[in-house]
Amino acid sequence: MNQNKKIITGVRFKPAGKIYDFETNMEDLEPGTVVIVETEQGLGVARVINPPVLKEYNPQEQDIKSVLRILTDEDHITIEQNLQLEKAAFNFCSEQIKILELEMNLFKVESTFDAKKLTFFFTADGRVDFRELVKILVRQYHIRIEMRQVGIRHRAKLCGGVGRCGRVTCCSSYLENFEPISIKMAKVQGLSLNPTKISGVCGRLMCCLHYENETYKYLRRGLPEIGEEVETPNGTGTVTRHIPLKRKVGVSNEEGYESLFDINDIKIISK
Repeated sequence: MNQNKKIITGVRFKPAGKIYDFETNMEDLEPGTVVIVETEQGLGVARVINPPVLKEYNPQEQDIKSVLRILTDEDHITIEQNLQLEKAAFNFCSEQIKILELEMNLFKVESTFDAKKLTFFFTADGRVDFRELVKILVRQYHIRIEMRQVGIRHRAKLCGGVGRCGRVTCCSSYLENFEPISIKMAKVQGLSLNPTKISGVCGRLMCCLHYENETYKYLRRGLPEIGEEVETPNGTGTVTRHIPLKRKVGVSNEEGYESLFDINDIKIISK
């Protein structure tokens, strides 16, 4: 085999996480297979997303780790032991945070598969001096400790939950990256600007505002502006609202009564 080529498979460590390339000697790995992989942090559990393919490899630009094996029954026992370790570490760390009176909100603990490292995820309003806390955790567990501060959107992604629509949150189910979201997107879609109605479980503007935004911008093309005078089959009136998905507009007459009209049935009155 050409030394500049390797059999590469793409895996994810979390359901909506980034896809990482790993080298493998198992050419028959199928998407969905759970495997044990080697990482810089230690051994990890991942799920195959992209089947193995032969790819060009530049060792000077890429440091690709390896897939070690498919998950075994014994590995399931190890995973269960790690879950117990994570739970105990969470409770212990929470107690120490109270004792040290640190202003931080611990919400998740993750262990590497080989239990050589614990990562503590937390949110906080500002920077937190957790050096003493790390010393206590190292003395307690005698392994590598990492404290990772994340934003509340990433907290929602890691913890998951159910959105206002009644479905699992987009960030924890399939969205790989967070995109900038603005209140202008809600205006374009004609939504209520009440923060409680357009915010997700994280308290920030809902992610769906972003990926529906381009559709609404496209559908609003050619629609008269709010407040613009138009000629309708029932006479003249003023545009009061848009219904982009139906390509209709609301028009109010002189008496203040509103009627809905198809965009093709109205004409803008030139000024």
